Amino acid sequence: MGRISLVFDSGAVTALAKGNIEARSFVREALKSGHGVVLPSVVVAETTRGTPRDAPIDRVIKHATVVALDLKLARMAGRLLHGARSKQTIDAIIVATADLAPGSAILTGDERDITALANVERMTAVLPI
Repeated sequence: MGRISLVFDSGAVTALAKGNIEARSFVREALKSGHGVVLPSVVVAETTRGTPRDAPIDRVIKHATVVALDLKLARMAGRLLHGARSKQTIDAIIVATADLAPGSAILTGDERDITALANVERMTAVLPI
């Protein structure tokens, strides 16, 4: 996987779906700089329900690359959980996804938990919204 510019957590997806100006600004900058946006597949599971109410979320998903959880990511997430002494598995998967490309950033609505996990490897920036 190449350089990831921006990885979304569920809070970021929800904010974007609701038209949050700050979140949109981060995305616009990432796209303008030629970098894409990434969604861990677990975020899709957290934010969709298979109903027509998914339409705003689907618009966000359509513009992102979805990264599935595989064994490498799962093990990375496990190390982050251990290092941060956390039980926030989905957040650890989000951070591990960003850590695949050092220098990436996570757009998050959960600054505290994401930052604790990101601080384990210190490869990923956290952008709270």
